[in-house]
Amino acid sequence: MVTIQETELKDRGVSAVCTAQKLGRPILISEVHKMDRIDPLSFFNRGRERYLGERFYWKDPSEEVVLIGIGITKQIQSDQATDRFFHVEEEWRKFLKDGLIFNPFNENGLGPVMFGGFSFDPLKAKTTLWSKYADSLFHVPKYMLTIVKGQTYLTTNIVCTPNDDYTLFEKVITERNQLFTSLTQDTDINPAKLLEMKEISPLQWKQTVDNVVEDLKTGSLKKVVLARELRLLFDHHVKADVILENLYNQQRDSFIFVFESNGDCFIGATPERLVKKQGKNVFSTCLAGSIRRGKNEKEDNILGQTLLNDQKNLNEHGFVVEMIKEALEESCEEIILPDKPQLMKIRDIQHLYTPVIGKCQKDASLLLLVERLHPTPALGGLPKQEAVEKIRQVEILDRGFYAAPLGWVDYRGNGEFSVSIRSGLIQGKEASLFAGCGVVANSDSESEYLETSLKFRPMLRALGGN
Repeated sequence: MVTIQETELKDRGVSAVCTAQKLGRPILISEVHKMDRIDPLSFFNRGRERYLGERFYWKDPSEEVVLIGIGITKQIQSDQATDRFFHVEEEWRKFLKDGLIFNPFNENGLGPVMFGGFSFDPLKAKTTLWSKYADSLFHVPKYMLTIVKGQTYLTTNIVCTPNDDYTLFEKVITERNQLFTSLTQDTDINPAKLLEMKEISPLQWKQTVDNVVEDLKTGSLKKVVLARELRLLFDHHVKADVILENLYNQQRDSFIFVFESNGDCFIGATPERLVKKQGKNVFSTCLAGSIRRGKNEKEDNILGQTLLNDQKNLNEHGFVVEMIKEALEESCEEIILPDKPQLMKIRDIQHLYTPVIGKCQKDASLLLLVERLHPTPALGGLPKQEAVEKIRQVEILDRGFYAAPLGWVDYRGNGEFSVSIRSGLIQGKEASLFAGCGVVANSDSESEYLETSLKFRPMLRALGGN
């Protein structure tokens, strides 16, 4: 049982209500407490009964930062296509204005944090597949567990209005205490059984690849990334808790995320960071070019060397490196970039990988960096705008949040966004998995089809497939 000094919140709450009355509008009160160690998966599971559809989970590959949000204190959303990054940032600033934040700690990811992301292309015609997610959607959690460098913290975020009184804070204290009773791993969750897999228009997808290859031979486009969908049907409702635990056990070296919205759940384990900001320090990742893992160490090394010397994949990787370098140069005073890629080996796939480090200028916010980097050539193509327009025109899939920026920003402007690949959308008894590949002038549609099949495997395994 975790004990928090309850009188603190009541006293601070009275002060917050007075401030709200003085300003004549709602304001945020946020407090942070250091806690004993709490299992993050258990905390996420604990929110299922009362806060289903209002949870998120985030873990970076090194587990330096783990975030679990339960309940929604504030939702920032928009379906406007233009200036969407700026709009979210302005809404975030307005929400924080005059807020009372009680956080004596210096670590990132504490206090008010908004978690969420953006759709891949807000101009793409929306389908029912992603109807529960706005093109820009962020949640500020009511309760957030943060584990930073092994230390555990709890943030409580409350919006109080001029009409509130001490009973609001008594209710929050009761709710919070209930969260910490019976914090144990669920052992009685019966995993949903996979009944059927449906590939969505595979022949049409291959034909689209062939058509784009012909366009690439004659036009100004250098590369277009095309994605496809695999639809899964189960015997009963798929629980995010089960899939999250599977991903945690199977893909621990990846960014693992869950983002629930109105009953649907976007979940995945992606190897790819888009951008991370810690003060002036900026980190990004160039990840493009892939090959399968070997059945033994010798075969694995041979495959890795094949990838490191494959000109198609090296060219594809080079496009990503150049674009990310150019995008960061607009906002950074200094950029450190290795001369050649190395291998990133995850469970099913090896990738060409180049890390990027920069020192950003004072006015460069994290969301500005996200806007400049999205989509990288690994997810969209080159030239960027022309490639996105081609995808919008020829791809039958509504990508929604797939291949788009997903992550978090704290009230000090620090945070991190991944590129949400190796992911799926859970909808009751069904789920959609997504995978894409880079199409260039010498691409072969059958090879690209097999590559996407390989990229389905991490999520398929987590959902009980092979």
